Amino acid sequence: MSLDKDLQCREIYTKAVCGKGRKFSQVTNTVTPPHAPTSILGAWIINNQYDAVKSGENVEVVGTYDINIWYSYDRNTKTDVAKETVSYVEVVPLHYLDKKHKPSTAEVAAVATQEPNCVEASISSHGDNVLIRVEREFKVEMFAETKVCVVVCPNGCDEYDDKHVDFGGVEDGDFEDLDPDLLDEELS
Repeated sequence: MSLDKDLQCREIYTKAVCGKGRKFSQVTNTVTPPHAPTSILGAWIINNQYDAVKSGENVEVVGTYDINIWYSYDRNTKTDVAKETVSYVEVVPLHYLDKKHKPSTAEVAAVATQEPNCVEASISSHGDNVLIRVEREFKVEMFAETKVCVVVCPNGCDEYDDKHVDFGGVEDGDFEDLDPDLLDEELS
């Protein structure tokens, strides 16, 4: 029995990844310590918390983090730690978007591929503020119901249960020209 004439296609709705995006950014935050700093002894970012919200064809990552700055003041005779909570909104465009998804079923998720990190801390030219340069990167995905086409066997699958279906000469090199960006990173 020929496999080709026994197969039919059917469109079904399923929940799938319908959009992906990634964004790296650098921002500068200004922190005003209680005393005019003489020098910066250390700076770090902790307590990053965020949520993902769908916004048109983008995903907004809305979050906060705490900046801690250890600094000296009074001509390097005293030290203190200045703490400030910073709010941010990172708009991440969806570079891949399935236009056939049902918008009413869309959900989004974000992962910080690079947590906010202080890469530079310097005293402002006025001498009363500390400028913190922060790098961060987010990867986002949108999940929704979408229509896909599947191959079905109208007579059932009993005769194919042995899983020895011949796919007509598929060779190892047949998949080399697939786009690796579409493959899930967890699989590689």
